[in-house]
Amino acid sequence: MTQPNLVTSFDRQMMQRCLTLARQALGKTAPNPLVGAVVVQAGEIVGEGFHPQAGQPHAEVFALRAAGDRAQGATMYVNLEPCSHYGRTPPCADALIAAGVSKVVVGMVDPNPKVAGSGIARLQAAGVEVIVGVEEADCQLLNEAFVHRILHQRPFGIFKYAMTLDGKIAATTGHSAWVTSPPARSLVHQLRSSCDAVIVGGNTVRRDDPLLTSHGLGHDPLRVVMSRTLNLPLEAQLWQTQEVATVVFTQPLVNPTMQHHLQKQGVEVIELSTLTPAAVMSDLYDRGLMSVLWECGGTLAAQAILENAVQKILAFVAPKIIGGVTAPSPIGDLGLTEMTNALTLDRVTWQSIGMDLLIEGYLKR
Repeated sequence: MTQPNLVTSFDRQMMQRCLTLARQALGKTAPNPLVGAVVVQAGEIVGEGFHPQAGQPHAEVFALRAAGDRAQGATMYVNLEPCSHYGRTPPCADALIAAGVSKVVVGMVDPNPKVAGSGIARLQAAGVEVIVGVEEADCQLLNEAFVHRILHQRPFGIFKYAMTLDGKIAATTGHSAWVTSPPARSLVHQLRSSCDAVIVGGNTVRRDDPLLTSHGLGHDPLRVVMSRTLNLPLEAQLWQTQEVATVVFTQPLVNPTMQHHLQKQGVEVIELSTLTPAAVMSDLYDRGLMSVLWECGGTLAAQAILENAVQKILAFVAPKIIGGVTAPSPIGDLGLTEMTNALTLDRVTWQSIGMDLLIEGYLKR
């Protein structure tokens, strides 16, 4: 791994540049990781690139093309270990060797068993100097969904909700527009643009008629609805599929009339023998998706948490008090009866977003 005395502030700066480049493809690369690459010759950037989507060349290839002959004897910075196997594209490690790069600085080892250190080993065997682990924490964070998908064969689940200071997501009437301020809602739109799918239940469709897009801030995720009964409105924004796709998951032989109505509008309807968060996540994994955003109500959220379909929590807390004994809260019954059994979060951070507070953390399992 990294030898600290060998890593300079310039190295860290260049790795951060790789991450900035990689983020240009947020939400577009699944099932591939987000990768950026920078070629430096004599302290000057001579080539840059990022991986735009699956099936396209990798970041290193774009950076080498931009550098041309100046890649000879240069240093390549890349936030993820160069691949060493033939997939849809040839091995990047071989391309770096062929270009005559003398040094490669890697942010993190690729967790994919097809790579997992073999790309680094191939470079070193060819006489290329390799430094690993520069800005590793940031590199891991950027590709946490990719890592989770590789290690667990399941998409990475994020549960996002907005609540008042007294823990309510809506009034007793069900009215919920708007809990948080415009800056927080804009951040949610950005969050959607970084995800491959967003999931809601039938109640959310009936109550809120959501659009579930990035509102023009970037890539739009696949919109997913889970409904046991298909007791859904005939007209809804989610059924407008000309620009953004929608999938409805239900149970076998449920409401054929509604199924036909949805299909006529371009909505994909999938019947699952057991309609559960785990089953839906399995289907989304098979579709090649990496990150899934849960924007559902409390009942479905509790089920998703219990079935390990949620790994990360984003809680927006608004400085408002609505009250109401029956007003809904973000998460339904988890079967926990003592505070000592409460689920806890790890790696917790918080920040102010306008007037609201955003708390982020990972469920400890």
